[in-house]
Amino acid sequence: MNYIYSLLILLISLPLTQEVLDGYTIFTPQVGNPNGGAETKLVSNNLNNDGTCQNDCEDIIHTWEHDRGPASMPYLIQGEEPGLENTILVYPYRVQNPTMDSGGVGGGVQLVDWNSNVLWDFVLSNEQYQHHHDVEPMPNGNILMIAWERFEEDEWQQMGRISVDNPLNEMWATAILEIEPYTGNVVWEWHIWDHMVQERGAQYGATFGNVEDHPELMHINEGYVGNGDGPGSANADWIHINAIDYNENLDQIALSSRFMSEIYIIDHSTTTEEAASHEGGNSGKGGDFLYRWGNPQIYNRGNNNDQILDDQHSINWIPEGFPGEGNLILFNNRHYNNQSAGLEFIPPLMEDGNYNILGTQPYGPEEPVWVYHPGPGWHTNVQGGAFRLSNGNTLLTVCDDSEIYEVSYEGNVVWEYDYPGNNNTMIPRAQKYDIDAFDQEAILGDLNGDEILNVLDVILVVNIALGNAETDLNGDMNGDGGINVLDVVLLVNEILS
Repeated sequence: MNYIYSLLILLISLPLTQEVLDGYTIFTPQVGNPNGGAETKLVSNNLNNDGTCQNDCEDIIHTWEHDRGPASMPYLIQGEEPGLENTILVYPYRVQNPTMDSGGVGGGVQLVDWNSNVLWDFVLSNEQYQHHHDVEPMPNGNILMIAWERFEEDEWQQMGRISVDNPLNEMWATAILEIEPYTGNVVWEWHIWDHMVQERGAQYGATFGNVEDHPELMHINEGYVGNGDGPGSANADWIHINAIDYNENLDQIALSSRFMSEIYIIDHSTTTEEAASHEGGNSGKGGDFLYRWGNPQIYNRGNNNDQILDDQHSINWIPEGFPGEGNLILFNNRHYNNQSAGLEFIPPLMEDGNYNILGTQPYGPEEPVWVYHPGPGWHTNVQGGAFRLSNGNTLLTVCDDSEIYEVSYEGNVVWEYDYPGNNNTMIPRAQKYDIDAFDQEAILGDLNGDEILNVLDVILVVNIALGNAETDLNGDMNGDGGINVLDVVLLVNEILS
């Protein structure tokens, strides 16, 4: 009888432990003073059979010490050699004296090795730009950075803005800069200032027209512009972009705006010149919005009843091969009253990479395809994260309460982490990597990372050799330090052999 009873207990507990993704969770708690130091943690699951955690759910695999606090969440990227111990930490941080200061202020990004050696430190904090919130490591090795871009009174007036709401008389718009590590070169950039509409008259710099006729543009007179008593005293923060994600297959960028309660998608396949225009790139639309979702009243195609998002964070595409691949997922901070939720939705993507919109209707969908909404008490006012995992679970971070949850698609909590210590701690966002995420060695010549050599890799090598694409030395088949016709021939022979 005891044997049967023990077997039943084992069978009951087994599904719960099997539901948890075997992997590593990474995050940087901000304890106390945000201008002080911080420690990034990499932790394992370590669940007991009853689903409770061992050692406060914090079996620490590794830590990195930082002199400055986090602006958002850290990332791990593959190093030159396979193995977790060869990964590189990408760490966005707060600079000591930012040139523009408001919620989520950052200013710098570092690449740090396993032994906490800073390999590269880049500061984006000057009179024109101030980094804030998130960064996005790209497959080509570059890093996308969100920045405020300062505009003085005469500049916003000339564009058609009627007034601002701050004693600085400034307007901090949004710029996205792609930075090449180690050189610090800006290799691509996008500015929302180039993609605005106003209804006042043709004499102003922003496009003149009805807002509802231009969902591809931002209404320059929408929303407040800063205030006199923000986290960094007076500020001119207008749109407050708080998250960025990159989709390599589409060559598109997703952005999240807290103050507009919208997400946006723009084309990254453009040149910088095309990104400043309304033509060019794979979409043919230059740097205009390809898609926006969450609050259609912002572009006059809806009202309060049509608003789905409110103060949201953490927009990202669900990766290829994961359940829900290609869908978008985010953390909706004010989903209902003071309650937060994780949302997944299906964007109306068409075969040409554009997004379907019908007549005078707003962009769909009308509702999300998945919602995790536990109810009262589950809420964070600042930041927060939602990421789909490879097993179909979702990792959610409640920033204010410094809590991390792994939930199944059915909404069951299968793993939970509560940062130990005082309540004066926040975890901006956390994410989780599969246990073998960094164990695979790159295949020489596999430039698109699909783990097979085929004609797609040949096309990429040819484009690099012709100077039409950025150099990726994984295509250097003969190891001479460059990409040329010899590498094309060797790759073709390797495929044919």
